[in-house]
Amino acid sequence: MNPRSIRQACAAAGTASLVGLVLVAPSAGAAPSSDPSPGTAATTQEAAAQRAQAGLYTGHVEVVRGDAADPEVLTGTVFHDKDEDSTQDRREKGVAGVQVSNGRDVVTTDGRGRYSLPAFDDMTVFVTQPAGYQVPVDEHAIAQFSYNHSPEGSPDLRYGGLEPTGPLPQAVNFPLGKSKATGKAEQSCPIAADTQTYDLTQVGYARDGAVADLMDREDYASCGILLLGDNVGDDLSLYPELKDLYAAANGPVRMAPGNHDMDYDAADDAHALDTFRQQVGPGYFSYDVGQAHVVVLDNIVYNGAKPDGKNGGYAEKVDEQQLAWLEADLAEVPRNKLVVVAAHAPIVDHRQVITDNAPELYDVLRGRNAVTVGGHTHMLENLLPGDTRAEWQAKGVAELEHTQLVAGAVSGDWYSGGLDEQGLPFAYMADGARPGVLTLELDGNEFSERYTIRGESDDLQLALGVNTPHWRDWAADALAWRDGGKEGDAPALGDERLVSTDDLAGDSWLTANFYAGSSDAQVEVSIDGGAQVAAEHTQPMAGEALNNGWEFSDPRAATRNLLTSGSVTRSNAHLWRLPLPADLEAGTHTATVTATDHHGREFTEALRFTVKDERPAATTTVLRGEVPSEDAPVQPLPSGPADPAETGGR
Repeated sequence: MNPRSIRQACAAAGTASLVGLVLVAPSAGAAPSSDPSPGTAATTQEAAAQRAQAGLYTGHVEVVRGDAADPEVLTGTVFHDKDEDSTQDRREKGVAGVQVSNGRDVVTTDGRGRYSLPAFDDMTVFVTQPAGYQVPVDEHAIAQFSYNHSPEGSPDLRYGGLEPTGPLPQAVNFPLGKSKATGKAEQSCPIAADTQTYDLTQVGYARDGAVADLMDREDYASCGILLLGDNVGDDLSLYPELKDLYAAANGPVRMAPGNHDMDYDAADDAHALDTFRQQVGPGYFSYDVGQAHVVVLDNIVYNGAKPDGKNGGYAEKVDEQQLAWLEADLAEVPRNKLVVVAAHAPIVDHRQVITDNAPELYDVLRGRNAVTVGGHTHMLENLLPGDTRAEWQAKGVAELEHTQLVAGAVSGDWYSGGLDEQGLPFAYMADGARPGVLTLELDGNEFSERYTIRGESDDLQLALGVNTPHWRDWAADALAWRDGGKEGDAPALGDERLVSTDDLAGDSWLTANFYAGSSDAQVEVSIDGGAQVAAEHTQPMAGEALNNGWEFSDPRAATRNLLTSGSVTRSNAHLWRLPLPADLEAGTHTATVTATDHHGREFTEALRFTVKDERPAATTTVLRGEVPSEDAPVQPLPSGPADPAETGGR
């Protein structure tokens, strides 16, 4: 455990002023500007020192202009950039045994660090960073390890796409800095999914929320941050602001593409990531850190623009070219090495198979020591080898061979819901979790995971509630009221922790939303100091069909979203419940919940609730723990941003 102190965010309620410089992306191969941007100025001296210690420096891929010896073959060198000037000097040796790819073929550098690859138009060439080395970064901390070859540039695209590069250059050389830090077995690797800002206000929410937490951390200088897609929300002109958000990172920033990072006016998938490639880098790639091989995939296949130029939709799939590349990439990776496969869409989640050709991808990974990580769903999940679901089996996935993590979201539930005391949307996600960042902790070829809620300690992993017949009736009415335009007064719930004797005569449960929970987790409840009793996992992952309904909901999160905006789910991969004893006496009781995850880490929270013979008529709703006085009644919170269902869903 690495408990962190609670950071006080300094957000202005609802309005986020953003001071930033809109930077034009340099032409491929051009050296980055030496003028500092506001994001660079925000980098602290401590972060700079941590970068230097990890072997990180500002630089770029070296493009040697001039005619290629063979216009159908790209050549170059991967070299140790000792003087950190991004240019291979006579005394700077090549690095042998490093993988370089054009997205189709994978080759390994010879004893002098040289490579040659078949060349074709609109390819992105990239190097796989070896452990013990670090690729340079640009002025926004974005890792620099690729070159776009697009002689004519993109077709006419709203956000620019790829700039023309002209003929194949004489050489493309990839600089590396030596780094003992990236060779260490222990690594902390934050994975920040779905920053997904649609406007500058949301950029401000991200800046003062989960991104600020990352900028405060000092544990990832060697591994860096992986942004797991939907980095922006359709408006690709926000990429300069996105880069500025993460520019103070103390390690390299890499990005996967998501379905909201595409050029929607592209005619087909071939050009759907042109602006992403110009602004960030390749859609798929790999790199090594410690004893892990990280593979980033693009599993969003664009259908092409509609006749009006708008979003034509997409499939969640790994195309055949990538599958072939992945096989070639992994052919150079020892079988016992940890392989982290990250893509925007999960391969599966607790509800369904998401990546359409999941069986083919699993075939490539079969027998590997692997973990798959996804975002996209704005939920948090920890699915283990051996887990199985009826819905998976129907799609050809008998059971999981590898852990599947779903990484939550920086944006939470699309920045929805009321605003907290720091001016940030509560944004409870569909599984009841709050905005935050997943971190993979690597130790050799083993890993553990932790999810840090925005502005909180790593110790906060439990949210408790009470699910009663009264609450379920209210939830159905509240959803109809909310979805009907919120006409008239909201249905009154009253005290959400009040349980009547009539409730106890029906099905009433204490609920424990255990964010780190998996099928191997244990959740036990003690009421009023009595014996601990094991709670029931609502999705046991034993081959059952989805358990879905208000009785499988997290009432704490659902209540808040029903009164404002945001997703309200009736299924959850990490919810436990314990039936409340029918003979509980009237009065106030304390439930103490102890949850143990599959790594043996233990978390404890307590909830006080009241039993009353008769439920008094409810005239308002009490939301506990989010208002200055816990017992003060409050009216429904003001609406936050639009529901995801109203803005295109995932």
